[in-house]
Amino acid sequence: MSAKTLTCQVTEVEDLNPDVFGVTLQGRAEAMRHAPGQYLELGLDEQTWVPFSIASAERGDGRLELHIQHWPERDNSARLRELLQVANQLTVRLPGGDCVLDLDSQRPLLLVAAGTGFSQMKAIIEAVLEHQPEREVSLWWAAREHRDLYLEPLARQWALEHENIHFHAVTEMPLQEEMTSSERIHHHQGRIDQVLASANLSPQNYDVYLSGSPGMVYASIDALAPQGLDQSRLFSDVFAYAPR
Repeated sequence: MSAKTLTCQVTEVEDLNPDVFGVTLQGRAEAMRHAPGQYLELGLDEQTWVPFSIASAERGDGRLELHIQHWPERDNSARLRELLQVANQLTVRLPGGDCVLDLDSQRPLLLVAAGTGFSQMKAIIEAVLEHQPEREVSLWWAAREHRDLYLEPLARQWALEHENIHFHAVTEMPLQEEMTSSERIHHHQGRIDQVLASANLSPQNYDVYLSGSPGMVYASIDALAPQGLDQSRLFSDVFAYAPR
Protein backbone atom coordinates (compact mmCIF):
# COMPACT_ATOMS: atom_id res chain seq x y z
CA MET A 1 0.00 0.00 0.00
CA SER A 2 1.45 3.35 -1.02
CA ALA A 3 1.12 6.30 1.34
CA LYS A 4 -1.66 8.81 0.67
CA THR A 5 -2.32 12.28 2.05
CA LEU A 6 -5.93 12.94 3.00
CA THR A 7 -8.19 14.87 5.34
CA CYS A 8 -10.09 12.90 7.95
CA GLN A 9 -12.56 13.68 10.71
CA VAL A 10 -11.66 13.74 14.41
CA THR A 11 -14.58 11.85 15.94
CA GLU A 12 -13.33 11.39 19.52
CA VAL A 13 -10.60 12.61 21.85
CA GLU A 14 -10.45 10.97 25.29
CA ASP A 15 -8.00 10.96 28.18
CA LEU A 16 -6.67 7.44 28.72
CA ASN A 17 -4.68 8.62 31.74
CA PRO A 18 -3.33 12.05 32.79
CA ASP A 19 -0.50 11.85 30.22
CA VAL A 20 -1.95 9.86 27.30
CA PHE A 21 -4.99 10.65 25.20
CA GLY A 22 -6.73 8.53 22.61
CA VAL A 23 -7.86 9.93 19.27
CA THR A 24 -10.33 8.31 16.88
CA LEU A 25 -10.16 9.35 13.23
CA GLN A 26 -12.64 8.66 10.44
CA GLY A 27 -11.94 8.81 6.73
CA ARG A 28 -12.75 7.06 3.48
CA ALA A 29 -12.47 3.34 4.09
CA GLU A 30 -10.23 2.65 1.10
CA ALA A 31 -7.91 5.56 1.88
CA MET A 32 -7.51 4.59 5.56
CA ARG A 33 -6.45 1.00 4.87
CA HIS A 34 -3.33 -0.16 6.70
CA ALA A 35 -1.55 -3.30 7.89
CA PRO A 36 -1.30 -4.16 11.61
CA GLY A 37 1.83 -2.50 12.96
CA GLN A 38 1.95 0.45 10.56
CA TYR A 39 1.85 4.13 11.47
CA LEU A 40 0.48 7.38 10.10
CA GLU A 41 1.78 10.94 10.16
CA LEU A 42 -0.27 13.89 11.36
CA GLY A 43 0.31 17.21 9.64
CA LEU A 44 0.72 20.13 12.03
CA ASP A 45 1.51 22.44 9.12
CA GLU A 46 2.86 22.05 5.60
CA GLN A 47 6.37 21.28 6.84
CA THR A 48 5.73 19.40 10.09
CA TRP A 49 4.59 15.77 10.13
CA VAL A 50 4.49 13.77 13.38
CA PRO A 51 4.37 9.94 13.26
CA PHE A 52 2.10 7.82 15.48
CA SER A 53 1.53 4.09 15.50
CA ILE A 54 -1.98 3.13 14.48
CA ALA A 55 -3.53 1.55 17.58
CA SER A 56 -6.22 -0.47 15.83
CA ALA A 57 -6.23 -3.26 13.29
CA GLU A 58 -7.86 -2.71 9.91
CA ARG A 59 -11.65 -2.68 10.37
CA GLY A 60 -12.72 -1.87 6.84
CA ASP A 61 -14.82 1.09 7.94
CA GLY A 62 -12.29 3.92 7.65
CA ARG A 63 -11.99 4.30 11.43
CA LEU A 64 -8.73 4.06 13.35
CA GLU A 65 -7.27 4.91 16.75
CA LEU A 66 -4.14 6.66 17.98
CA HIS A 67 -2.59 6.82 21.45
CA ILE A 68 -0.71 10.08 21.95
CA GLN A 69 1.65 10.89 24.80
CA HIS A 70 1.29 14.49 25.88
CA TRP A 71 4.58 16.24 26.63
CA PRO A 72 3.70 19.85 27.62
CA GLU A 73 7.34 20.90 27.40
CA ARG A 74 7.65 19.77 23.76
CA ASP A 75 6.47 22.26 21.17
CA ASN A 76 5.01 19.75 18.69
CA SER A 77 3.12 17.94 21.46
CA ALA A 78 1.60 21.15 22.78
CA ARG A 79 0.66 22.26 19.25
CA LEU A 80 -1.00 18.92 18.54
CA ARG A 81 -2.98 19.00 21.77
CA GLU A 82 -4.19 22.52 20.99
CA LEU A 83 -5.05 21.51 17.42
CA LEU A 84 -7.11 18.53 18.56
CA GLN A 85 -9.06 20.70 20.97
CA VAL A 86 -10.32 22.98 18.21
CA ALA A 87 -10.07 21.05 14.93
CA ASN A 88 -12.76 18.80 13.52
CA GLN A 89 -10.45 17.66 10.74
CA LEU A 90 -6.79 16.69 10.43
CA THR A 91 -4.48 16.13 7.49
CA VAL A 92 -2.83 12.73 7.67
CA ARG A 93 -0.41 10.70 5.58
CA LEU A 94 -0.66 6.90 5.69
CA PRO A 95 0.24 4.14 5.81
CA GLY A 96 3.90 4.04 6.76
CA GLY A 97 6.30 1.49 8.18
CA ASP A 98 7.47 -2.04 7.41
CA CYS A 99 7.16 -3.41 10.96
CA VAL A 100 3.94 -5.28 10.26
CA LEU A 101 2.46 -8.54 11.48
CA ASP A 102 3.50 -11.49 9.31
CA LEU A 103 0.24 -13.40 8.89
CA ASP A 104 2.04 -16.10 6.90
CA SER A 105 4.02 -17.07 10.00
CA GLN A 106 2.71 -19.50 12.60
CA ARG A 107 5.48 -18.83 15.10
CA PRO A 108 4.45 -17.55 18.54
CA LEU A 109 4.72 -13.81 19.05
CA LEU A 110 6.88 -12.04 21.61
CA LEU A 111 5.64 -8.43 21.77
CA VAL A 112 7.72 -5.98 23.83
CA ALA A 113 6.48 -2.41 24.26
CA ALA A 114 7.26 0.59 26.43
CA GLY A 115 4.77 3.37 27.13
CA THR A 116 2.63 4.24 24.12
CA GLY A 117 4.55 1.62 22.15
CA PHE A 118 1.62 -0.48 23.33
CA SER A 119 -0.49 1.10 20.58
CA GLN A 120 1.41 -0.80 17.88
CA MET A 121 1.05 -4.05 19.82
CA LYS A 122 -2.67 -3.44 20.29
CA ALA A 123 -3.17 -3.35 16.52
CA ILE A 124 -1.11 -6.53 16.11
CA ILE A 125 -3.03 -8.41 18.80
CA GLU A 126 -6.38 -7.33 17.36
CA ALA A 127 -5.30 -8.71 13.97
CA VAL A 128 -4.12 -11.97 15.54
CA LEU A 129 -7.45 -12.42 17.32
CA GLU A 130 -9.29 -11.92 14.03
CA HIS A 131 -7.08 -13.88 11.64
CA GLN A 132 -5.01 -16.30 13.77
CA PRO A 133 -7.03 -16.74 16.97
CA GLU A 134 -4.95 -19.69 18.21
CA ARG A 135 -1.50 -18.12 17.67
CA GLU A 136 0.46 -17.83 20.91
CA VAL A 137 1.11 -14.25 22.09
CA SER A 138 3.34 -13.08 24.93
CA LEU A 139 2.90 -9.35 25.58
CA TRP A 140 5.44 -7.53 27.75
CA TRP A 141 4.41 -3.93 28.46
CA ALA A 142 6.82 -1.70 30.37
CA ALA A 143 6.34 1.64 32.09
CA ARG A 144 7.86 3.59 34.94
CA GLU A 145 4.78 3.34 37.18
CA HIS A 146 1.74 1.10 37.22
CA ARG A 147 -0.60 3.99 36.35
CA ASP A 148 1.34 4.52 33.12
CA LEU A 149 -0.04 1.23 31.77
CA TYR A 150 -2.98 3.24 30.54
CA LEU A 151 -4.99 0.38 29.00
CA GLU A 152 -3.96 -2.39 31.38
CA PRO A 153 -7.60 -3.56 31.80
CA LEU A 154 -7.69 -4.35 28.08
CA ALA A 155 -4.43 -6.32 28.23
CA ARG A 156 -5.77 -8.22 31.23
CA GLN A 157 -9.01 -8.94 29.39
CA TRP A 158 -7.12 -10.47 26.47
CA ALA A 159 -5.21 -12.78 28.82
CA LEU A 160 -8.30 -13.74 30.80
CA GLU A 161 -10.43 -14.50 27.74
CA HIS A 162 -7.84 -16.18 25.50
CA GLU A 163 -5.71 -19.11 26.64
CA ASN A 164 -3.06 -18.33 24.02
CA ILE A 165 -2.35 -14.79 25.32
CA HIS A 166 -0.02 -14.04 28.24
CA PHE A 167 0.37 -10.53 29.64
CA HIS A 168 3.47 -9.36 31.54
CA ALA A 169 3.26 -5.92 33.17
CA VAL A 170 6.73 -4.47 33.87
CA THR A 171 7.15 -1.41 36.09
CA GLU A 172 10.33 0.24 37.32
CA MET A 173 8.62 1.51 40.48
CA PRO A 174 7.08 -0.86 43.04
CA LEU A 175 3.32 -1.28 42.96
CA GLN A 176 1.34 0.93 45.32
CA GLU A 177 -1.22 -1.83 45.71
CA GLU A 178 -1.11 -5.54 44.98
CA MET A 179 -1.81 -6.51 41.41
CA THR A 180 -3.94 -9.60 40.94
CA SER A 181 -2.07 -12.18 38.90
CA SER A 182 -3.01 -15.45 37.27
CA GLU A 183 -1.33 -18.14 35.23
CA ARG A 184 -1.45 -15.79 32.22
CA ILE A 185 -1.08 -12.40 33.96
CA HIS A 186 2.19 -11.46 35.67
CA HIS A 187 3.92 -8.44 37.17
CA HIS A 188 7.68 -7.83 37.12
CA GLN A 189 9.54 -4.97 38.76
CA GLY A 190 12.60 -3.52 37.07
CA ARG A 191 13.76 -2.08 33.78
CA ILE A 192 12.42 -4.00 30.80
CA ASP A 193 15.81 -5.13 29.49
CA GLN A 194 16.83 -6.40 32.93
CA VAL A 195 13.56 -8.28 33.30
CA LEU A 196 13.89 -9.85 29.85
CA ALA A 197 17.48 -10.86 30.58
CA SER A 198 16.36 -12.94 33.55
CA ALA A 199 13.20 -14.36 31.99
CA ASN A 200 14.73 -17.32 30.08
CA LEU A 201 12.34 -16.90 27.13
CA SER A 202 13.94 -19.02 24.35
CA PRO A 203 13.41 -16.11 21.92
CA GLN A 204 14.67 -18.16 18.96
CA ASN A 205 11.22 -19.75 18.82
CA TYR A 206 9.38 -16.42 18.45
CA ASP A 207 8.65 -13.67 15.98
CA VAL A 208 9.77 -10.70 18.09
CA TYR A 209 8.29 -7.21 17.77
CA LEU A 210 9.63 -4.26 19.77
CA SER A 211 8.16 -0.78 20.13
CA GLY A 212 9.63 2.03 22.19
CA SER A 213 12.56 4.42 22.19
CA PRO A 214 15.75 3.39 20.38
CA GLY A 215 17.50 2.96 23.73
CA MET A 216 14.78 0.65 25.03
CA VAL A 217 14.64 -1.39 21.81
CA TYR A 218 18.39 -1.96 21.54
CA ALA A 219 18.76 -2.70 25.26
CA SER A 220 15.99 -5.30 24.94
CA ILE A 221 17.70 -6.86 21.92
CA ASP A 222 20.97 -7.06 23.87
CA ALA A 223 19.09 -8.80 26.69
CA LEU A 224 17.51 -11.35 24.36
CA ALA A 225 20.51 -12.02 22.09
CA PRO A 226 22.41 -14.28 24.55
CA GLN A 227 19.23 -16.36 24.91
CA GLY A 228 19.24 -17.30 21.21
CA LEU A 229 17.36 -14.44 19.51
CA ASP A 230 16.76 -15.07 15.79
CA GLN A 231 17.70 -11.75 14.19
CA SER A 232 15.85 -12.67 10.98
CA ARG A 233 12.56 -12.78 12.93
CA LEU A 234 13.07 -9.47 14.72
CA PHE A 235 10.94 -6.43 13.83
CA SER A 236 10.89 -2.79 14.95
CA ASP A 237 10.32 0.63 13.39
CA VAL A 238 13.45 1.78 15.22
CA PHE A 239 15.62 -0.03 12.65
CA ALA A 240 14.39 2.37 9.95
CA TYR A 241 14.76 5.73 11.72
CA ALA A 242 17.52 5.04 14.26
CA PRO A 243 19.78 2.26 12.93
CA ARG A 244 22.53 1.15 15.21
